[in-house]
Amino acid sequence: MTVPGWFSQSYPPEGASAAEGIRNQLGRPELDLLTILVRESAQNSWDARLLRSSAPVDYSIDIWTVGPAHSAAWRELLLQDAPANGENFPLRKHLRQGPIQVLAVSDRGTRGLGGPTRADAAVGPERDFVSFVRNIGEPRDTALGGGTYGFGKGIFYMLSKPGTVLVHSRCRTEQGFETRLIGCTLWKSHVVTDARGSQRFTGRHWWGDKSGEVVEPLVGWEAEQVAQRLGLKHFGADETGTTVVVVEPHLDELDPQGAAKYLAETITWHLWPKMISHGEAPPAMRFSVRCNGVPHLVPDPRETRPLNLFVTAYETMTGTDGRDLACHKPKRELGRLGLVKRIMPPLEASRASRMLGIEDLIHHVCLMRPAELVVTYFAGPKPPSTNQGYAGVFRAHESMDEVYAKAEPPTHDAWHPQSLERPESTFVQTTFRRIGEALAGLLSLDGIARPGSSTVALGAASSLFSGLVGGAWGIGGGTAYSKPGSTLRRPSKPTSGSKDAGSQTAGHSAGGQASGGNAAGDPTAYAGPTGDVGAAAPRRRPRVQYIGEPYYDDRGSDSVLVQEFRLPVSGPQRVRIDLAVTLPGTGGRETDPPLGAGMPTLIGWEDGGGDLIASETCVMEGGEHVLRALVSPAPDTMTEITVKVEAVEVP
Repeated sequence: MTVPGWFSQSYPPEGASAAEGIRNQLGRPELDLLTILVRESAQNSWDARLLRSSAPVDYSIDIWTVGPAHSAAWRELLLQDAPANGENFPLRKHLRQGPIQVLAVSDRGTRGLGGPTRADAAVGPERDFVSFVRNIGEPRDTALGGGTYGFGKGIFYMLSKPGTVLVHSRCRTEQGFETRLIGCTLWKSHVVTDARGSQRFTGRHWWGDKSGEVVEPLVGWEAEQVAQRLGLKHFGADETGTTVVVVEPHLDELDPQGAAKYLAETITWHLWPKMISHGEAPPAMRFSVRCNGVPHLVPDPRETRPLNLFVTAYETMTGTDGRDLACHKPKRELGRLGLVKRIMPPLEASRASRMLGIEDLIHHVCLMRPAELVVTYFAGPKPPSTNQGYAGVFRAHESMDEVYAKAEPPTHDAWHPQSLERPESTFVQTTFRRIGEALAGLLSLDGIARPGSSTVALGAASSLFSGLVGGAWGIGGGTAYSKPGSTLRRPSKPTSGSKDAGSQTAGHSAGGQASGGNAAGDPTAYAGPTGDVGAAAPRRRPRVQYIGEPYYDDRGSDSVLVQEFRLPVSGPQRVRIDLAVTLPGTGGRETDPPLGAGMPTLIGWEDGGGDLIASETCVMEGGEHVLRALVSPAPDTMTEITVKVEAVEVP
């Protein structure tokens, strides 16, 4: 059996690339290393998919600490013939100083790293192995692929503290399936001085079969045996794909479990277009994350705020409501855009969303090329209200793929028109201009202004002027509450057949408590069925007590407005709601929809047990339990809510 060992590349007379230059090909990206790992490795996996297969590509990330059953093999095999100088080859120190931690990125349903294993023999179209393991800057060979010049593989070395990875792959050859295993270190160039003199090395090292002219990967049965000794996941009988194992990964000060959770969320933010199904077809890719064998759920974008809004925008883009964007001079189709706007609760930012510059508001357009891998989230104008959000998806036209690809940096996370020459720079600049024009229309009440009113979307007023409009509430404005518990007395129980018809209007008002009282103007007296004011009786008039400010909440796939309240007087009472829109600054109350706007509607009432009663009126039991009115508000308006309550006669 072949004993693998290390080979260090020295500079040939004609020169070569130094390890530092290769590591720096990614530049100084704004994204962290774990995020870049997800983006670049998933892009590689997608580009390597089996084109004739309709099955999804399986992509997984595993983090684990090498256990006692395998740690001895790691040290024995990977220190064989290793350079002695720890400064020039830090893997030696990392393998000896304690538990060995690794991170593996795997794909299945891909073609693996096939083709020749020597760079000088890779003259045909199949050269995946040498492109990934040996060469730098190879142009992409996949039509409409996500990658461009292969610099992204540098992230594996940057993520490893000793700059070392193992590449375990299975591919098809003319002789059938072949398993390959090779190790690579990319650290820094250095000079070695010994009895023979001084020699300069590039800082690139390979671990494998040293019996030939150049170091080769272990292949076939030998590769499978060594992989088994190291505890690497084996391939199935007819399975192809690649696993890249990062030795001692940088986890950005996260513990392994925290890193796994972050990676799972990052996958969803950056790869959600590959996670959604289209009709009866399965998603293009399946994703999984594990830490020490324990799975970490990758969030479903359709069920995760605010990514569900981007999924809706994607479906809008691909449907009849999508719009085609074009450049008119020179004339060229640019791509297709879908936009959606919603009333929604403020976003609870996460580490993954903050990495993208998405904090509390969603006002972004997801940019992608035809490969449908997220390039970036382009930030548009902020909505006028903190409770509005919008999302968009722009997908470049296939004929423009090369233009947008050339506008990307090595990390593929932006489009820079300034890096292009005309007319290509014009196309990218026009893309942003067309998106901006579409967003301007989206934020101006669908382009329709109410005659005589401000052209500012009324959603702005709901947070800026709510305290100025009597009888209305607005998110962010001051809220006054009705005072529960005032006892209204009447002379005696109503005569047989009469009904307690006293009702109380309770609403948020600008400077005082809710309106109430009777026709005589005495708020402490009770007007009976005949209108007479009599002596007090131990009966309390129904009232409404608001609890806190109204807020937005998710119910299923919709965002609804929730107003919590109590009916502090005991007994059955009938509640109903009066909804209107208010024009800021005028005090005007609209019960018919303004031009270009809808009206708020009642969804239903939630009782103390949380059950929804979907009716305009509802009999609810008074008491200290919390009740809720659920309203679907009208976009771009300030909603006025008036809850009314009346006693129900008890037989």
